[in-house]
Amino acid sequence: MAMITNDWLDAVSEEFRKPYYKELYTFVKNEYSTHVIYPPADDIFNAFHFTPLSKVKVLLLGQDPYHNVNQAHGLSFSVLPTQKDIPPSLQNIYQELHDDLGCYIPNNGYLKKWADQGVLLLNTVLTVRAHQANSHQNKGWEQFTDAIIQAVNAQDRPIVYMLWGRPAQSKVPMLTNPKHLILTAPHPSPLSAYRGFFGCRHFSQANAFLEENGIEPIDWQIENI
Repeated sequence: MAMITNDWLDAVSEEFRKPYYKELYTFVKNEYSTHVIYPPADDIFNAFHFTPLSKVKVLLLGQDPYHNVNQAHGLSFSVLPTQKDIPPSLQNIYQELHDDLGCYIPNNGYLKKWADQGVLLLNTVLTVRAHQANSHQNKGWEQFTDAIIQAVNAQDRPIVYMLWGRPAQSKVPMLTNPKHLILTAPHPSPLSAYRGFFGCRHFSQANAFLEENGIEPIDWQIENI
């Protein structure tokens, strides 16, 4: 794993010394040596590499990494630019962006542009076996990513949370900072997007909140490749 080296290290370094993390590290290392695991090991912590804690403006919480080839690369909802097929949930995110802000729907699902602007694209679980959804749940990742969420909650500045679906919304009790904005909606998956994700207008709400607080808004438009 490419270790965290920026300001996230100070925020979560204690986690690396806890028994659960040592067990998690051993489990993940063994999984990579015996199975096909996504994302590639050097990409596990990309969300933190691309978006330092001091730069976080928005936390967009996903669950499990994509588990098919050439998809997951360490950012929630994002796929590699070489991936021709945009996952259904991301297609629905793009549709909501189009309806909310007029963004055109791009030909790729590579969201690094968002990460570079301060959108922390965090999954609650950071690894998965190929073609086996949720196969690395309850191995310790959730405790680690809860520590990440708590570090964001402790930031004394305006930050937006986008929590889509019940698993993401289960984190709401952790979010106690009155300077932060919590946006909730159904998950953008085809199974639930029509229950209220479409029309939630989270992207314009997030930008309005940032601008009201003197913070540069996010340019949500993903360009064609």
